[in-house]
Amino acid sequence: MFMFQMKQRNDIPSHGNLVITARIEITWLREMKPENLLLLRHRSEKCTVGCPVLDRCLGGGVPCHSITEFVGESGSGKTQLCLQLALSAQLPSSRGGLSASSIFIHTEFPFPFRRLRHLSRAFRASHPDLPDPCDRVFVRAVHTADELLHLIPTIETFLLHSRSRWRPVRIIVIDSIAALFRSDFENTGSDLRRRSSLFFGISGGLRQLAKRFGLAVVVTNQVVDFIGDGDVRVGNLSNGLYSSGRRVCPALGLAWAHCVNSRVFLSRDEDGPVRRRKMSVVFAPHLPHCCYEYAIKGEGVFGVDMQREQD
Repeated sequence: MFMFQMKQRNDIPSHGNLVITARIEITWLREMKPENLLLLRHRSEKCTVGCPVLDRCLGGGVPCHSITEFVGESGSGKTQLCLQLALSAQLPSSRGGLSASSIFIHTEFPFPFRRLRHLSRAFRASHPDLPDPCDRVFVRAVHTADELLHLIPTIETFLLHSRSRWRPVRIIVIDSIAALFRSDFENTGSDLRRRSSLFFGISGGLRQLAKRFGLAVVVTNQVVDFIGDGDVRVGNLSNGLYSSGRRVCPALGLAWAHCVNSRVFLSRDEDGPVRRRKMSVVFAPHLPHCCYEYAIKGEGVFGVDMQREQD
């Protein structure tokens, strides 16, 4: 397996980051006209997540040219779904893939090489005509938000130079974005402003890469317990988000919610004899609200076809 090793770039001043971010956001806002949003579902390439049932929930797969967030508690399957996506991206377009490599940036725990190998064996059994899929997943560890921000220009250089050597990279996974902001910030005015600046700097840089190279950018986010009497809602789930019997909300707050194009909630319910998991679309410019059950097996993450179960 190739290890994605890159030097950190520290020569961009903070005011330069703000100027770059502003330009990116202005360009993005100019392009987000109502007619463009209506056409997004039909124009954008999509990458299968390796399961037709879950692809149905996502309108055909994870869309390129945008940022998709999978949010859920620990154990909901976020990382495994992203690993499966990195493998599925290597499929040809006739099978729902992008014929592409992936960059997988992990921020919290050691990269799950053993699980990737396990999934890759099942993947190769289903697609024996493809080479070793682990050779098309480039891995990089990042430990701070500043490190991720400074890494984005280097990723751009890597994308430009990798086209002639490997399959082009079309997937970037960041698992997880919340871990980068967990301990370095306090609830002071200056820290909140700095955090928001990093939100928009990181998301703006990722969005620029997604648009320039036709990437599907996927980030995972964690949840925290919902505390408060008010009903703050972002997206389609009017009754709030619930997982493991408690009400939760995505980490990083409303500021980060505006940095992603689509948010998909992965929940689990351990009440009763059967552990149930659900994938729900919270918001997306090209998708209605929908909800599908799924299961995590040794071979991967798979949706439950309720129609077949009833039959």
